Amino acid sequence: MARDRFSPDFDPDCGDAPLTSARQDIVIGRWQGLRDLLWVTGDDWTLRGHRIRLLAQACAGSSTVESWLAAEPASADAQVLRAATETARAFHLAITAGRGVPIDRDRIDTAVLACLHAAEACPEDPTPWVSLISVARLYPTGVRRRELARWWDELYGRDPYSAEGHLQVLHYYSARWHGTHGLMYDFARDAAGVAPPGCALPVLVQYARVEEYRYVLDGARGQRSSVRIGQHWDHDGAVNDVRRTWERWVRARPDGDVAPVEWRDLGYLAHAACLAGTADVATAVLRMLGRRATRIPWSYTGDPVQQLTKWRRELGLRG
Repeated sequence: MARDRFSPDFDPDCGDAPLTSARQDIVIGRWQGLRDLLWVTGDDWTLRGHRIRLLAQACAGSSTVESWLAAEPASADAQVLRAATETARAFHLAITAGRGVPIDRDRIDTAVLACLHAAEACPEDPTPWVSLISVARLYPTGVRRRELARWWDELYGRDPYSAEGHLQVLHYYSARWHGTHGLMYDFARDAAGVAPPGCALPVLVQYARVEEYRYVLDGARGQRSSVRIGQHWDHDGAVNDVRRTWERWVRARPDGDVAPVEWRDLGYLAHAACLAGTADVATAVLRMLGRRATRIPWSYTGDPVQQLTKWRRELGLRG
């Protein structure tokens, strides 16, 4: 029946209604909503990082954050958002240029300096260090190992279990950027191994598996039909990784609704569980998410709507 047809909710704000309201302000060039949102977010670093990352993506194509800084040049929140926005702008340039084409080093330097200024303006906040580690991978040869380690120490000292911070280091260590598959997986598993029960860090291994797949996909010039990597998603190690993430993170997390900051991570676990053939985990995670979904990582392996609809049908989930 039509009412049973599944329709995923790809809310770009992951169900964060205050964030959605603030992002609408950006469209009309109004910065006050950004200030108010970050003020009420306070020092919940996970939620703050989530909101700043998505606000920065929305601010990248406008001058809203610059207007805020012009009106309130002493605002630490404005400095932190500008750093994330400059980082987002640098990545937009890199995407436009195409894989392997370097962008103007001055644009990367601008983002790095904005991150360092934000770190000075808001010394307790880990967010500028997340942005700094993120933009570092745009340098053609990366940054010196000692420099990266120093930035990581600054981040770790402020938020040792920052999922977004760990994710940016994982990207840096990936073979698509400045590392290897082995280095990336070692980092992910080491982080997962020391994470307390209920912490999301075990899902880094699922991010790593997607990164490896993207590396192969890049080599195949984006043609999924040309990708031949055997049992990438469903070999014994991949299956064990899915179950380990489920046990260490999801089963140990506090009961309650899925928070906006969990949407993306749970989406990666759901994707991995489906492709690994772990029906029990896939069913449980998809049931937790309901209609909520993120297009990535499903878009790397096909059409997100078709895949989600197919797996929910095969697992007996309705509506």
